[in-house]
Amino acid sequence: MLASLLVIVISYLVGSIPFGLIVGKLWAGIDVREYGSGNIGTSNVLRTVGPWAAITVFALDVAKGAFAVYLASLSGEEYLRILAGVAAIAGHNWPVYLRFKGGKGVATSLGVVITLMPVIALSLLGVWIIVVGITRYISLASLAAACLFPVFLIAFNAPWTYVVAGFLISAFAIHRHRDNIKRLLSGTEHKIGEKARRRTDE
Repeated sequence: MLASLLVIVISYLVGSIPFGLIVGKLWAGIDVREYGSGNIGTSNVLRTVGPWAAITVFALDVAKGAFAVYLASLSGEEYLRILAGVAAIAGHNWPVYLRFKGGKGVATSLGVVITLMPVIALSLLGVWIIVVGITRYISLASLAAACLFPVFLIAFNAPWTYVVAGFLISAFAIHRHRDNIKRLLSGTEHKIGEKARRRTDE
């Protein structure tokens, strides 16, 4: 029990590492929270710093989720792999290092899902790419993937524990995108390729 709790805590702490903030400061000497959406995730880094910085942040955030599942795999307990993955996503969304104000968990969720269920992860990634290609809205693509995640789990006859975790992970993503949903509905959401401005200018 103590070992399992330790794995979950470590997964949360690793998930809490704000790579978007770190890369923004090292790459461009800026705090990405002061620009655009104020988010520390890949999308805001793309608009604020550029594509290579965004790719770096995306890869590191994916790695956080994958690491958590791998760490839990060492115990051999399937339930712990799921809990560790959810803990890493929660860490990214509500990081202890940033007073619980973090990102939206999409990349970290991908790292978890691709480690647990690679076929479903690739299917969701395909959905994401198609929606971005058609609409140029990263947030809409992420929301589409989040909504379809539990559906895909059920369609692929995933174990009930995975389905429950899928609904929870989807709920995390939708909740963290609530401001994006408002902007999408009002027609003010930023499209891919648009530059971010300082938040005081918006």
